[in-house]
Amino acid sequence: MEEDKLVCAENCPHINKINKVKEREPKADEYAKLSNVFKLFSDETRLKIICSLLKEELCVCDLCELLNLNQSQVSHQLQLLRNSKLVKFRRDGKQIFYSLNDKHVELIIQMALDHILEEEEKNELL
Repeated sequence: MEEDKLVCAENCPHINKINKVKEREPKADEYAKLSNVFKLFSDETRLKIICSLLKEELCVCDLCELLNLNQSQVSHQLQLLRNSKLVKFRRDGKQIFYSLNDKHVELIIQMALDHILEEEEKNELL
């Protein structure tokens, strides 16, 4: 499709719609936090950690084995996820076990996967 066909033919903003959006719009600090969460999800290693924790509570050693990474690499990624409250930990003796912080993290990942799979199914039908 030509680029000029993807824009309005005349400039006539819909003020009532614009005002509705502004009323519900996140605050500046909320945009910053939201942006940070999506930056964390944009790293493949962190996504693999999150997806692993969707299924099971795991210690750092388990994650190292699963992801074929060293402890330093995994610990660094876990610290970023922990600081953003995406994962939590509990100590059991000398081991520290990680799990997702709450159901929201699981829902975000599951919705993204559903979206990807839905698009793939549409493409297969074409």
